[in-house]
Amino acid sequence: MAGGVRRVRKRVVAILIAIVVLVGLLAAFHYRQDIIDTFRANNFEASEELSAIVEHLELTATGERVFLATHPTLDGSQGFNAHCQSVEHAEEGHVMGCFADEGIHLFQVTDERINGIVEVTAAHELLHAAWSRMSGSEQRALTVDLLEVYEDLSQDHAELATRMSVYEHLDESEFANELHSVLATEVADLPPWLEEHYARWFRDRAAVVEDFEDYHSVFTELQERADGLSTELDGIRQEVEQRNADYEDAVDAFNEEVETFNQRNEDYEFSDQPEEFDRIKGELDARRAELEGERQAIQSLVDHYEELRKELESVSQQSDELDQHLNSDLAPPETRPDV
Repeated sequence: MAGGVRRVRKRVVAILIAIVVLVGLLAAFHYRQDIIDTFRANNFEASEELSAIVEHLELTATGERVFLATHPTLDGSQGFNAHCQSVEHAEEGHVMGCFADEGIHLFQVTDERINGIVEVTAAHELLHAAWSRMSGSEQRALTVDLLEVYEDLSQDHAELATRMSVYEHLDESEFANELHSVLATEVADLPPWLEEHYARWFRDRAAVVEDFEDYHSVFTELQERADGLSTELDGIRQEVEQRNADYEDAVDAFNEEVETFNQRNEDYEFSDQPEEFDRIKGELDARRAELEGERQAIQSLVDHYEELRKELESVSQQSDELDQHLNSDLAPPETRPDV
């Protein structure tokens, strides 16, 4: 009897062990990506710059683990292009980062006028890495929900629609993948469920959007100022051309009247009409003063036009400088350590 009980107990223990092992295997399979990410993150030594990015973004433990697991790079040389040369971007835009071959690659920008651009790009690419870690069913469900949010937002946010137009040729899933990153980093007001979703990676998503708005405003303000100056310059140019044409006609008419007056005077027509001479001469002197005033006014417009032209030139130069800082094609060649 005792032997039978012991055998039963052994079977029960064996079954329990098998169940525990099975549960462990299932758990390991379910969390295999987290396990891999933990291993890869722990075996990656982030540079001071990358560590500063992680700290600045206020990532959750999950966000930090995923970011570091991609073994991110921060490169200010043309070596960046080797990783990100095939990334989708607007014709007039620049690629600032990419998630390619399981790695996040960031272009290093040091211009203080656009602080935050590297961090926002890192957040954008982190979400591409996060998307790649989702199951197919989760991606499909999220695609449907994201497209509904986009349909609502794009009606009142033309800039968002323009921003996403570069991806319009992508299939629905890839478009949603891009949208998933753009909404998180560039749109302040999102539905509560989406805020909760992004909280998996960011403790303060609003701070990321604030960084985006800060550096984005530098570009928009320069563009708005350039547009305003161009419009004002066009208006002044048209006014100067019209007033100058009218002025020249008035001067021609005035000169004819002066010539006629002088000829009449030479013919002694005013010898017995001194009052008429004084009247006409007074009118001509007043006309001459008016014409001089108009000439000075036109010159003032021309001077103002030149001031605005120089300002537009300065604004354009600032835009060009920023553009050059963002253009990885203009970066120095990749440097490699001597072997």
